[in-house]
Amino acid sequence: MGGTAWHARVECGTEVGAGFLVSGRHVLTCAHVVRRREQAQVVVSFPGCRGLTGIPATVAVHGGWRGGPTDPGDLAVLELDREVPLAPAEFAVPGEEQEHGELIAYGFPKGYDEGMLASYRALPGPLISDEWAQLEALTGHGQPLAPGFSGAAAALADGRVVGMVSTVAGGRDVRVGRMLPTEVLVRYWPELCELIPASGHRPEAVRRLYALVRRAVAEGLDCAPDRLYVDAVGPFGPPLPDGGFASLGAAAGYVMWEVPGTDAVTRFAQRLQDLLDAPSAPRAAAPAWSPILVEIDHSGAGTDQVTVEVSAYRDGHRRRVDSRRLPRAAVREFVQRRVDDAFGQLAPDAEELVTFVLPREWLNEPVAHWECGPEDSTPLGCAHPLVVVDRSRYRSGRLRHQLAKKWQKLEARSAARLHRVDCGGRERPAGLRKRLHDEDADLAGFSYPPGAARPHFEAGLNTPVPVLLWPRTGCTDPGHEGPCSGTAFLDELTADVTGVPPAELPRQVMELRMTAEADDDPDRHWAKDVQLLWDDPRCFPQPAAGLHSPVH
Repeated sequence: MGGTAWHARVECGTEVGAGFLVSGRHVLTCAHVVRRREQAQVVVSFPGCRGLTGIPATVAVHGGWRGGPTDPGDLAVLELDREVPLAPAEFAVPGEEQEHGELIAYGFPKGYDEGMLASYRALPGPLISDEWAQLEALTGHGQPLAPGFSGAAAALADGRVVGMVSTVAGGRDVRVGRMLPTEVLVRYWPELCELIPASGHRPEAVRRLYALVRRAVAEGLDCAPDRLYVDAVGPFGPPLPDGGFASLGAAAGYVMWEVPGTDAVTRFAQRLQDLLDAPSAPRAAAPAWSPILVEIDHSGAGTDQVTVEVSAYRDGHRRRVDSRRLPRAAVREFVQRRVDDAFGQLAPDAEELVTFVLPREWLNEPVAHWECGPEDSTPLGCAHPLVVVDRSRYRSGRLRHQLAKKWQKLEARSAARLHRVDCGGRERPAGLRKRLHDEDADLAGFSYPPGAARPHFEAGLNTPVPVLLWPRTGCTDPGHEGPCSGTAFLDELTADVTGVPPAELPRQVMELRMTAEADDDPDRHWAKDVQLLWDDPRCFPQPAAGLHSPVH
Protein backbone atom coordinates (compact mmCIF):
# COMPACT_ATOMS: atom_id res chain seq x y z
CA MET A 1 0.00 0.00 0.00
CA GLY A 2 3.03 2.26 -0.21
CA GLY A 3 2.66 5.42 -2.24
CA THR A 4 -1.13 5.52 -1.95
CA ALA A 5 -1.46 8.96 -0.40
CA TRP A 6 -4.93 9.23 -1.95
CA HIS A 7 -6.50 7.53 1.08
CA ALA A 8 -8.65 10.09 2.92
CA ARG A 9 -10.13 10.54 6.37
CA VAL A 10 -13.57 12.18 6.28
CA GLU A 11 -15.13 13.92 9.28
CA CYS A 12 -18.62 15.38 9.60
CA GLY A 13 -19.48 16.32 13.17
CA THR A 14 -18.98 13.23 15.30
CA GLU A 15 -19.04 10.92 12.28
CA VAL A 16 -15.67 9.67 11.03
CA GLY A 17 -15.25 7.64 7.87
CA ALA A 18 -12.87 7.02 5.03
CA GLY A 19 -12.69 8.08 1.40
CA PHE A 20 -10.37 8.15 -1.57
CA LEU A 21 -9.23 10.82 -3.99
CA VAL A 22 -10.37 10.33 -7.61
CA SER A 23 -9.34 13.74 -9.02
CA GLY A 24 -7.47 16.79 -7.79
CA ARG A 25 -10.62 18.05 -6.05
CA HIS A 26 -12.97 15.09 -5.67
CA VAL A 27 -13.16 12.40 -2.99
CA LEU A 28 -15.52 9.41 -2.95
CA THR A 29 -17.08 8.35 0.34
CA CYS A 30 -20.35 6.96 1.70
CA ALA A 31 -23.41 9.18 1.91
CA HIS A 32 -24.04 8.03 5.48
CA VAL A 33 -20.62 9.35 6.56
CA VAL A 34 -21.77 12.90 5.69
CA ARG A 35 -25.41 12.49 6.72
CA ARG A 36 -25.12 15.42 9.19
CA ARG A 37 -23.62 17.82 6.65
CA GLU A 38 -26.41 20.33 7.34
CA GLN A 39 -25.42 20.67 10.99
CA ALA A 40 -21.66 20.19 10.71
CA GLN A 41 -18.93 21.01 8.21
CA VAL A 42 -17.40 18.22 6.14
CA VAL A 43 -13.58 18.17 6.35
CA VAL A 44 -11.12 15.87 4.62
CA SER A 45 -7.57 14.93 5.61
CA PHE A 46 -4.94 12.80 3.89
CA PRO A 47 -2.90 10.84 6.47
CA GLY A 48 -0.21 10.08 3.88
CA CYS A 49 0.57 13.78 3.55
CA ARG A 50 0.73 15.54 6.92
CA GLY A 51 0.30 19.00 5.41
CA LEU A 52 -3.13 18.16 3.96
CA THR A 53 -5.50 18.14 6.92
CA GLY A 54 -8.87 19.69 7.70
CA ILE A 55 -9.71 20.64 4.11
CA PRO A 56 -13.34 21.87 3.87
CA ALA A 57 -15.53 20.04 1.36
CA THR A 58 -19.08 20.10 0.05
CA VAL A 59 -21.26 17.27 -1.27
CA ALA A 60 -21.24 17.69 -5.05
CA VAL A 61 -23.11 14.45 -5.88
CA HIS A 62 -25.38 12.39 -3.65
CA GLY A 63 -26.37 8.84 -4.60
CA GLY A 64 -29.87 9.16 -3.16
CA TRP A 65 -29.34 7.12 0.02
CA ARG A 66 -32.31 7.81 2.32
CA GLY A 67 -31.03 6.73 5.72
CA GLY A 68 -31.62 2.98 6.05
CA PRO A 69 -28.92 0.30 6.27
CA THR A 70 -30.28 -1.46 3.18
CA ASP A 71 -31.10 1.66 1.16
CA PRO A 72 -29.27 1.87 -2.18
CA GLY A 73 -27.18 4.81 -3.37
CA ASP A 74 -24.91 5.12 -0.32
CA LEU A 75 -22.39 7.23 -2.21
CA ALA A 76 -21.30 10.86 -1.96
CA VAL A 77 -18.83 12.77 -4.11
CA LEU A 78 -17.07 15.44 -2.07
CA GLU A 79 -15.67 18.53 -3.75
CA LEU A 80 -12.69 19.97 -1.89
CA ASP A 81 -12.42 23.74 -1.59
CA ARG A 82 -9.03 23.56 -3.28
CA GLU A 83 -7.09 21.15 -5.46
CA VAL A 84 -4.61 18.89 -3.67
CA PRO A 85 -1.17 17.97 -5.12
CA LEU A 86 -1.70 14.22 -4.91
CA ALA A 87 -2.01 11.51 -7.55
CA PRO A 88 -5.58 10.14 -7.40
CA ALA A 89 -6.47 6.48 -6.99
CA GLU A 90 -6.27 4.17 -9.97
CA PHE A 91 -9.04 1.68 -10.77
CA ALA A 92 -8.78 -1.93 -11.81
CA VAL A 93 -10.86 -3.48 -14.57
CA PRO A 94 -14.31 -4.27 -13.09
CA GLY A 95 -14.56 -7.86 -11.88
CA GLU A 96 -10.85 -8.21 -11.15
CA GLU A 97 -11.61 -8.65 -7.45
CA GLN A 98 -12.85 -12.16 -8.33
CA GLU A 99 -9.37 -13.08 -9.55
CA HIS A 100 -7.54 -12.00 -6.38
CA GLY A 101 -7.82 -13.51 -2.94
CA GLU A 102 -7.16 -10.37 -0.90
CA LEU A 103 -8.56 -6.84 -0.77
CA ILE A 104 -7.11 -4.15 1.47
CA ALA A 105 -9.15 -1.35 3.08
CA TYR A 106 -7.66 1.66 4.89
CA GLY A 107 -10.05 2.94 7.55
CA PHE A 108 -10.17 4.94 10.76
CA PRO A 109 -11.66 2.92 13.62
CA LYS A 110 -12.05 4.56 17.00
CA GLY A 111 -8.70 5.21 18.65
CA TYR A 112 -6.70 5.06 15.44
CA ASP A 113 -6.74 8.56 13.92
CA GLU A 114 -3.76 7.68 11.74
CA GLY A 115 -5.68 4.74 10.24
CA MET A 116 -5.64 0.94 10.19
CA LEU A 117 -5.55 -1.69 7.47
CA ALA A 118 -8.07 -4.52 7.15
CA SER A 119 -7.71 -7.58 4.93
CA TYR A 120 -10.84 -9.07 3.32
CA ARG A 121 -11.98 -10.90 0.21
CA ALA A 122 -15.03 -10.47 -2.01
CA LEU A 123 -17.24 -13.53 -2.24
CA PRO A 124 -17.91 -14.71 -5.80
CA GLY A 125 -21.44 -14.82 -7.09
CA PRO A 126 -24.22 -12.32 -7.82
CA LEU A 127 -24.46 -8.97 -6.10
CA ILE A 128 -26.79 -8.72 -3.10
CA SER A 129 -29.90 -6.86 -4.33
CA ASP A 130 -27.86 -5.97 -7.43
CA GLU A 131 -26.03 -3.44 -5.23
CA TRP A 132 -23.44 -4.97 -2.88
CA ALA A 133 -20.65 -7.51 -2.98
CA GLN A 134 -20.21 -9.39 0.30
CA LEU A 135 -16.86 -9.11 2.07
CA GLU A 136 -15.46 -11.69 4.47
CA ALA A 137 -12.35 -11.54 6.63
CA LEU A 138 -9.48 -13.72 5.48
CA THR A 139 -8.64 -14.77 9.05
CA GLY A 140 -10.31 -14.89 12.45
CA HIS A 141 -7.94 -12.29 13.82
CA GLY A 142 -6.74 -8.88 12.73
CA GLN A 143 -8.66 -5.65 12.23
CA PRO A 144 -12.39 -6.10 11.50
CA LEU A 145 -14.37 -3.67 9.31
CA ALA A 146 -15.46 -1.50 12.22
CA PRO A 147 -17.12 1.93 11.94
CA GLY A 148 -14.54 4.26 10.44
CA PHE A 149 -14.01 2.04 7.40
CA SER A 150 -17.16 3.25 5.63
CA GLY A 151 -16.13 4.91 2.37
CA ALA A 152 -12.72 3.20 2.25
CA ALA A 153 -11.42 2.02 -1.09
CA ALA A 154 -11.39 -1.75 -1.47
CA ALA A 155 -8.07 -2.19 -3.27
CA LEU A 156 -5.98 -4.99 -4.69
CA ALA A 157 -2.51 -5.57 -3.28
CA ASP A 158 -1.02 -3.27 -5.94
CA GLY A 159 -3.32 -0.42 -4.85
CA ARG A 160 -5.80 -0.48 -7.75
CA VAL A 161 -9.37 0.10 -6.58
CA VAL A 162 -12.20 -2.36 -7.23
CA GLY A 163 -14.91 -0.85 -5.03
CA MET A 164 -15.82 1.07 -1.88
CA VAL A 165 -16.62 -0.32 1.58
CA SER A 166 -20.19 0.69 2.41
CA THR A 167 -21.50 -1.52 5.20
CA VAL A 168 -19.48 -2.71 8.16
CA ALA A 169 -20.41 -5.27 10.78
CA GLY A 170 -17.29 -5.51 12.85
CA GLY A 171 -17.19 -7.11 16.28
CA ARG A 172 -15.57 -9.92 18.19
CA ASP A 173 -17.46 -12.63 16.29
CA VAL A 174 -18.62 -10.77 13.18
CA ARG A 175 -16.15 -10.25 10.36
CA VAL A 176 -18.30 -9.52 7.33
CA GLY A 177 -19.13 -6.39 5.41
CA ARG A 178 -20.26 -5.14 2.04
CA MET A 179 -18.78 -3.04 -0.73
CA LEU A 180 -20.13 -1.17 -3.72
CA PRO A 181 -18.17 -2.50 -6.71
CA THR A 182 -17.11 -0.03 -9.39
CA GLU A 183 -19.91 -1.19 -11.68
CA VAL A 184 -22.35 0.04 -9.03
CA LEU A 185 -20.47 3.25 -8.22
CA VAL A 186 -20.83 4.46 -11.81
CA ARG A 187 -24.62 4.14 -11.61
CA TYR A 188 -24.65 7.03 -9.19
CA TRP A 189 -21.79 9.04 -10.70
CA PRO A 190 -21.49 8.29 -14.44
CA GLU A 191 -18.47 10.61 -14.79
CA LEU A 192 -16.49 7.88 -13.01
CA CYS A 193 -16.66 5.80 -16.21
CA GLU A 194 -13.82 7.79 -17.70
CA LEU A 195 -11.50 6.78 -14.86
CA ILE A 196 -12.17 3.04 -15.01
CA PRO A 197 -10.14 0.98 -17.49
CA ALA A 198 -12.22 -0.83 -20.08
CA SER A 199 -11.12 -4.36 -20.80
CA GLY A 200 -10.17 -4.74 -24.47
CA HIS A 201 -10.04 -1.01 -25.25
CA ARG A 202 -6.77 0.78 -25.89
CA PRO A 203 -6.20 3.67 -23.41
CA GLU A 204 -5.69 6.16 -26.24
CA ALA A 205 -9.09 5.19 -27.71
CA VAL A 206 -10.75 5.78 -24.36
CA ARG A 207 -9.03 9.15 -23.93
CA ARG A 208 -10.03 10.20 -27.46
CA LEU A 209 -13.67 9.24 -26.94
CA TYR A 210 -14.10 11.19 -23.72
CA ALA A 211 -12.13 14.17 -25.03
CA LEU A 212 -14.61 14.36 -27.93
CA VAL A 213 -17.56 14.06 -25.56
CA ARG A 214 -16.22 16.91 -23.41
CA ARG A 215 -15.63 19.05 -26.50
CA ALA A 216 -19.15 18.38 -27.82
CA VAL A 217 -20.72 19.34 -24.50
CA ALA A 218 -18.57 22.47 -24.18
CA GLU A 219 -19.42 23.60 -27.72
CA GLY A 220 -23.12 22.80 -27.38
CA LEU A 221 -23.09 20.40 -30.34
CA ASP A 222 -26.63 19.66 -31.45
CA CYS A 223 -26.48 15.88 -31.84
CA ALA A 224 -28.77 12.98 -30.99
CA PRO A 225 -27.07 10.47 -28.61
CA ASP A 226 -29.57 7.74 -29.53
CA ARG A 227 -28.81 8.12 -33.25
CA LEU A 228 -25.06 8.14 -32.62
CA TYR A 229 -25.42 4.88 -30.69
CA VAL A 230 -27.45 3.18 -33.44
CA ASP A 231 -24.95 4.32 -36.07
CA ALA A 232 -22.05 2.99 -33.96
CA VAL A 233 -23.40 -0.49 -33.20
CA GLY A 234 -24.96 -1.10 -36.63
CA PRO A 235 -28.10 -3.10 -37.45
CA PHE A 236 -26.92 -6.25 -35.67
CA GLY A 237 -25.60 -4.67 -32.49
CA PRO A 238 -27.32 -4.50 -29.10
CA PRO A 239 -30.64 -2.62 -29.39
CA LEU A 240 -31.13 0.87 -28.01
CA PRO A 241 -31.90 0.62 -24.25
CA ASP A 242 -35.47 1.39 -23.20
CA GLY A 243 -35.87 5.14 -22.85
CA GLY A 244 -32.71 5.91 -24.81
CA PHE A 245 -29.84 7.94 -23.39
CA ALA A 246 -30.15 11.00 -21.17
CA SER A 247 -26.85 12.46 -22.34
CA LEU A 248 -24.02 12.08 -24.81
CA GLY A 249 -21.75 10.83 -22.00
CA ALA A 250 -24.24 8.10 -21.06
CA ALA A 251 -24.34 6.89 -24.67
CA ALA A 252 -20.52 6.87 -24.90
CA GLY A 253 -20.21 4.92 -21.65
CA TYR A 254 -22.78 2.36 -22.78
CA VAL A 255 -20.96 1.77 -26.07
CA MET A 256 -17.70 1.27 -24.20
CA TRP A 257 -18.98 -1.09 -21.53
CA GLU A 258 -21.93 -2.94 -23.01
CA VAL A 259 -21.07 -3.45 -26.69
CA PRO A 260 -18.65 -6.32 -27.40
CA GLY A 261 -15.48 -5.57 -29.33
CA THR A 262 -13.83 -2.26 -30.09
CA ASP A 263 -15.30 -1.33 -33.48
CA ALA A 264 -18.39 0.40 -32.04
CA VAL A 265 -16.26 2.69 -29.86
CA THR A 266 -14.15 3.65 -32.88
CA ARG A 267 -17.22 4.34 -35.02
CA PHE A 268 -18.93 6.34 -32.25
CA ALA A 269 -15.84 8.51 -31.76
CA GLN A 270 -15.31 9.02 -35.49
CA ARG A 271 -18.94 10.00 -36.07
CA LEU A 272 -18.71 12.48 -33.22
CA GLN A 273 -15.44 13.84 -34.62
CA ASP A 274 -17.08 14.32 -38.03
CA LEU A 275 -19.99 16.23 -36.51
CA LEU A 276 -17.67 18.48 -34.53
CA ASP A 277 -15.43 19.24 -37.51
CA ALA A 278 -18.25 19.88 -39.98
CA PRO A 279 -18.22 23.58 -41.00
CA SER A 280 -21.97 23.87 -40.51
CA ALA A 281 -22.25 21.63 -37.46
CA PRO A 282 -25.37 22.78 -35.59
CA ARG A 283 -24.72 24.18 -32.13
CA ALA A 284 -27.48 24.42 -29.56
CA ALA A 285 -27.22 27.51 -27.42
CA ALA A 286 -26.51 26.38 -23.89
CA PRO A 287 -29.31 27.39 -21.52
CA ALA A 288 -28.19 30.29 -19.38
CA TRP A 289 -30.15 29.20 -16.33
CA SER A 290 -28.78 27.27 -13.34
CA PRO A 291 -31.83 25.52 -11.89
CA ILE A 292 -32.56 24.87 -8.25
CA LEU A 293 -34.95 21.95 -8.46
CA VAL A 294 -37.71 21.26 -5.91
CA GLU A 295 -39.33 17.91 -6.71
CA ILE A 296 -42.53 16.95 -4.94
CA ASP A 297 -44.15 13.56 -5.44
CA HIS A 298 -46.55 11.17 -3.75
CA SER A 299 -44.69 9.02 -1.24
CA GLY A 300 -47.02 6.02 -1.28
CA ALA A 301 -47.31 6.23 2.51
CA GLY A 302 -50.71 7.93 2.62
CA THR A 303 -52.49 10.85 1.01
CA ASP A 304 -50.93 13.31 3.47
CA GLN A 305 -47.35 12.14 2.92
CA VAL A 306 -45.15 13.39 0.08
CA THR A 307 -41.50 13.03 -0.88
CA VAL A 308 -39.62 16.30 -1.37
CA GLU A 309 -36.16 16.52 -2.90
CA VAL A 310 -34.13 19.70 -3.40
CA SER A 311 -31.13 19.79 -5.71
CA ALA A 312 -29.08 22.27 -7.72
CA TYR A 313 -27.38 22.15 -11.11
CA ARG A 314 -23.80 23.27 -11.53
CA ASP A 315 -21.79 22.82 -14.73
CA GLY A 316 -24.56 20.59 -16.03
CA HIS A 317 -24.31 18.21 -13.06
CA ARG A 318 -27.04 17.73 -10.52
CA ARG A 319 -26.13 18.07 -6.85
CA ARG A 320 -28.66 16.77 -4.36
CA VAL A 321 -29.12 18.92 -1.26
CA ASP A 322 -31.66 16.89 0.70
CA SER A 323 -34.60 14.53 0.31
CA ARG A 324 -37.32 13.81 2.90
CA ARG A 325 -40.74 12.23 3.29
CA LEU A 326 -42.99 14.80 4.93
CA PRO A 327 -46.61 15.59 5.68
CA ARG A 328 -47.95 18.21 3.27
CA ALA A 329 -48.13 20.79 6.06
CA ALA A 330 -44.35 20.62 6.57
CA VAL A 331 -43.36 21.00 2.91
CA ARG A 332 -43.19 24.79 2.79
CA GLU A 333 -40.82 25.16 5.76
CA PHE A 334 -38.58 22.36 4.44
CA VAL A 335 -38.42 23.98 1.00
CA GLN A 336 -37.59 27.38 2.47
CA ARG A 337 -34.59 25.98 4.34
CA ARG A 338 -33.30 23.68 1.61
CA VAL A 339 -33.66 26.16 -1.26
CA ASP A 340 -31.53 28.54 0.77
CA ASP A 341 -28.93 25.76 1.19
CA ALA A 342 -29.07 24.97 -2.54
CA PHE A 343 -27.76 28.43 -3.42
CA GLY A 344 -24.45 27.36 -1.88
CA GLN A 345 -24.12 24.77 -4.66
CA LEU A 346 -24.39 27.30 -7.51
CA ALA A 347 -21.45 28.98 -9.22
CA PRO A 348 -20.93 32.58 -8.05
CA ASP A 349 -22.07 34.02 -11.39
CA ALA A 350 -24.96 31.60 -11.93
CA GLU A 351 -28.42 32.81 -13.02
CA GLU A 352 -30.67 30.92 -10.63
CA LEU A 353 -34.02 29.49 -11.71
CA VAL A 354 -36.16 28.07 -8.88
CA THR A 355 -38.11 25.21 -10.46
CA PHE A 356 -40.91 23.25 -8.79
CA VAL A 357 -41.53 19.83 -10.36
CA LEU A 358 -45.07 19.11 -9.16
CA PRO A 359 -47.71 16.41 -9.45
CA ARG A 360 -50.42 17.53 -11.83
CA GLU A 361 -52.90 18.28 -9.05
CA TRP A 362 -50.32 20.58 -7.38
CA LEU A 363 -49.62 22.73 -10.46
CA ASN A 364 -51.84 25.53 -9.17
CA GLU A 365 -50.15 25.59 -5.75
CA PRO A 366 -49.12 29.18 -4.86
CA VAL A 367 -45.40 28.32 -4.67
CA ALA A 368 -44.45 31.75 -6.05
CA HIS A 369 -46.10 33.28 -2.97
CA TRP A 370 -44.26 31.13 -0.45
CA GLU A 371 -42.04 33.31 1.70
CA CYS A 372 -38.26 33.11 1.29
CA GLY A 373 -37.84 32.26 4.97
CA PRO A 374 -38.94 32.92 8.54
CA GLU A 375 -36.98 36.19 8.64
CA ASP A 376 -37.72 37.21 5.05
CA SER A 377 -41.35 37.57 3.98
CA THR A 378 -40.46 38.31 0.34
CA PRO A 379 -42.38 35.91 -1.92
CA LEU A 380 -40.04 33.43 -3.62
CA GLY A 381 -41.45 34.41 -7.00
CA CYS A 382 -40.52 38.06 -6.40
CA ALA A 383 -37.00 37.27 -5.16
CA HIS A 384 -36.03 34.85 -7.96
CA PRO A 385 -37.24 33.70 -11.36
CA LEU A 386 -39.59 30.85 -10.47
CA VAL A 387 -41.39 28.34 -12.69
CA VAL A 388 -43.34 25.11 -12.34
CA VAL A 389 -42.97 21.89 -14.34
CA ASP A 390 -45.53 19.09 -14.62
CA ARG A 391 -44.07 15.92 -13.14
CA SER A 392 -45.76 13.66 -15.69
CA ARG A 393 -44.15 15.62 -18.54
CA TYR A 394 -40.84 15.62 -16.67
CA ARG A 395 -40.87 11.81 -16.63
CA SER A 396 -42.06 11.28 -20.20
CA GLY A 397 -39.22 10.43 -22.58
CA ARG A 398 -41.52 11.09 -25.54
CA LEU A 399 -42.44 14.61 -24.42
CA ARG A 400 -38.88 15.45 -23.32
CA HIS A 401 -37.68 14.59 -26.81
CA GLN A 402 -40.40 16.65 -28.49
CA LEU A 403 -39.88 19.61 -26.16
CA ALA A 404 -36.12 19.62 -26.77
CA LYS A 405 -36.79 19.86 -30.52
CA LYS A 406 -39.24 22.71 -29.95
CA TRP A 407 -36.67 24.67 -27.96
CA GLN A 408 -34.11 24.24 -30.72
CA LYS A 409 -36.59 25.92 -33.09
CA LEU A 410 -37.23 28.66 -30.54
CA GLU A 411 -33.52 29.51 -30.43
CA ALA A 412 -33.80 30.87 -33.97
CA ARG A 413 -36.62 33.27 -33.06
CA SER A 414 -36.39 36.54 -31.20
CA ALA A 415 -39.91 36.17 -29.79
CA ALA A 416 -42.85 33.78 -29.77
CA ARG A 417 -46.59 34.38 -30.21
CA LEU A 418 -49.03 33.71 -27.36
CA HIS A 419 -51.80 31.29 -28.31
CA ARG A 420 -54.92 32.25 -26.37
CA VAL A 421 -57.25 29.73 -24.76
CA ASP A 422 -60.20 31.98 -23.86
CA CYS A 423 -63.40 31.42 -21.97
CA GLY A 424 -66.62 31.00 -23.94
CA GLY A 425 -65.19 28.68 -26.57
CA ARG A 426 -67.04 25.56 -27.69
CA GLU A 427 -63.80 23.81 -28.53
CA ARG A 428 -63.50 20.23 -27.31
CA PRO A 429 -60.22 19.16 -25.62
CA ALA A 430 -59.26 17.13 -28.69
CA GLY A 431 -59.88 20.18 -30.86
CA LEU A 432 -57.69 22.34 -28.65
CA ARG A 433 -54.93 19.74 -28.76
CA LYS A 434 -55.13 19.67 -32.58
CA ARG A 435 -55.08 23.49 -32.80
CA LEU A 436 -52.00 23.74 -30.59
CA HIS A 437 -50.33 21.05 -32.69
CA ASP A 438 -51.30 22.50 -36.09
CA GLU A 439 -50.23 26.00 -35.09
CA ASP A 440 -46.97 24.64 -33.65
CA ALA A 441 -47.71 26.59 -30.46
CA ASP A 442 -44.79 27.82 -28.37
CA LEU A 443 -46.72 29.69 -25.66
CA ALA A 444 -50.27 28.97 -24.56
CA GLY A 445 -52.14 31.34 -22.26
CA PHE A 446 -55.25 30.14 -20.42
CA SER A 447 -57.89 32.53 -19.11
CA TYR A 448 -58.77 30.18 -16.26
CA PRO A 449 -56.98 28.00 -13.66
CA PRO A 450 -56.46 24.25 -14.24
CA GLY A 451 -59.36 23.09 -12.07
CA ALA A 452 -61.94 25.11 -14.00
CA ALA A 453 -61.69 22.95 -17.14
CA ARG A 454 -59.20 20.21 -16.44
CA PRO A 455 -59.63 18.24 -19.71
CA HIS A 456 -58.79 21.38 -21.72
CA PHE A 457 -55.84 22.21 -19.49
CA GLU A 458 -54.50 18.66 -19.75
CA ALA A 459 -54.74 18.91 -23.54
CA GLY A 460 -52.16 21.70 -23.24
CA LEU A 461 -49.98 19.69 -20.88
CA ASN A 462 -50.03 16.60 -23.09
CA THR A 463 -49.00 18.58 -26.16
CA PRO A 464 -45.34 19.64 -26.38
CA VAL A 465 -46.02 23.33 -25.76
CA PRO A 466 -42.88 24.61 -23.99
CA VAL A 467 -44.58 27.43 -22.06
CA LEU A 468 -48.03 27.63 -20.44
CA LEU A 469 -49.35 30.60 -18.42
CA TRP A 470 -52.58 30.99 -16.47
CA PRO A 471 -54.15 32.88 -13.54
CA ARG A 472 -54.21 30.82 -10.36
CA THR A 473 -57.52 32.39 -9.39
CA GLY A 474 -60.36 33.94 -11.35
CA CYS A 475 -62.92 32.44 -13.68
CA THR A 476 -64.28 29.13 -12.41
CA ASP A 477 -66.73 28.46 -15.27
CA PRO A 478 -64.98 29.04 -18.60
CA GLY A 479 -68.07 27.91 -20.55
CA HIS A 480 -69.74 31.33 -20.19
CA GLU A 481 -70.15 33.88 -22.98
CA GLY A 482 -68.65 37.36 -22.98
CA PRO A 483 -65.54 38.86 -21.42
CA CYS A 484 -64.47 38.22 -17.83
CA SER A 485 -61.44 38.65 -15.58
CA GLY A 486 -59.73 35.87 -17.54
CA THR A 487 -60.15 37.83 -20.76
CA ALA A 488 -58.56 40.87 -19.14
CA PHE A 489 -55.73 38.64 -17.87
CA LEU A 490 -54.95 37.40 -21.38
CA ASP A 491 -55.16 40.90 -22.84
CA GLU A 492 -52.60 42.20 -20.34
CA LEU A 493 -50.44 39.08 -20.65
CA THR A 494 -50.33 39.32 -24.45
CA ALA A 495 -49.13 42.91 -24.23
CA ASP A 496 -46.41 42.04 -21.69
CA VAL A 497 -44.94 38.91 -23.30
CA THR A 498 -45.06 40.02 -26.93
CA GLY A 499 -41.51 40.50 -28.17
CA VAL A 500 -39.95 38.68 -25.18
CA PRO A 501 -37.67 35.73 -26.11
CA PRO A 502 -39.12 32.55 -24.58
CA ALA A 503 -35.85 31.84 -22.75
CA GLU A 504 -36.28 35.17 -20.90
CA LEU A 505 -39.88 34.59 -19.79
CA PRO A 506 -38.97 33.44 -16.24
CA ARG A 507 -37.27 36.79 -15.63
CA GLN A 508 -40.13 38.72 -17.28
CA VAL A 509 -42.76 36.98 -15.13
CA MET A 510 -40.71 37.72 -12.01
CA GLU A 511 -40.86 41.41 -12.97
CA LEU A 512 -44.64 41.15 -13.36
CA ARG A 513 -44.95 39.55 -9.92
CA MET A 514 -42.80 42.28 -8.39
CA THR A 515 -44.95 44.96 -10.06
CA ALA A 516 -48.13 43.37 -8.70
CA GLU A 517 -46.63 43.02 -5.21
CA ALA A 518 -45.64 46.72 -5.19
CA ASP A 519 -49.03 47.94 -6.48
CA ASP A 520 -51.20 50.11 -4.22
CA ASP A 521 -53.87 47.40 -4.41
CA PRO A 522 -51.90 44.17 -5.09
CA ASP A 523 -54.93 41.90 -4.67
CA ARG A 524 -56.60 43.56 -7.68
CA HIS A 525 -53.56 43.61 -9.96
CA TRP A 526 -54.02 41.32 -12.97
CA ALA A 527 -50.58 39.65 -12.53
CA LYS A 528 -50.93 38.87 -8.82
CA ASP A 529 -51.55 35.17 -9.39
CA VAL A 530 -49.82 34.50 -12.70
CA GLN A 531 -48.44 30.96 -12.86
CA LEU A 532 -45.70 30.04 -15.36
CA LEU A 533 -45.03 26.51 -16.56
CA TRP A 534 -41.69 26.78 -18.39
CA ASP A 535 -40.25 23.49 -19.59
CA ASP A 536 -36.83 23.32 -21.29
CA PRO A 537 -35.47 19.75 -20.88
CA ARG A 538 -31.93 20.96 -21.69
CA CYS A 539 -31.87 22.81 -18.38
CA PHE A 540 -32.71 19.68 -16.40
CA PRO A 541 -30.57 16.81 -17.71
CA GLN A 542 -31.72 13.52 -16.22
CA PRO A 543 -29.18 11.48 -14.23
CA ALA A 544 -27.88 8.55 -16.24
CA ALA A 545 -28.42 6.27 -13.22
CA GLY A 546 -32.11 6.26 -14.05
CA LEU A 547 -31.37 4.38 -17.29
CA HIS A 548 -28.89 1.53 -17.38
CA SER A 549 -25.56 1.20 -15.68
CA PRO A 550 -22.74 1.57 -18.22
CA VAL A 551 -21.04 -1.34 -16.44
CA HIS A 552 -22.31 -4.76 -15.37
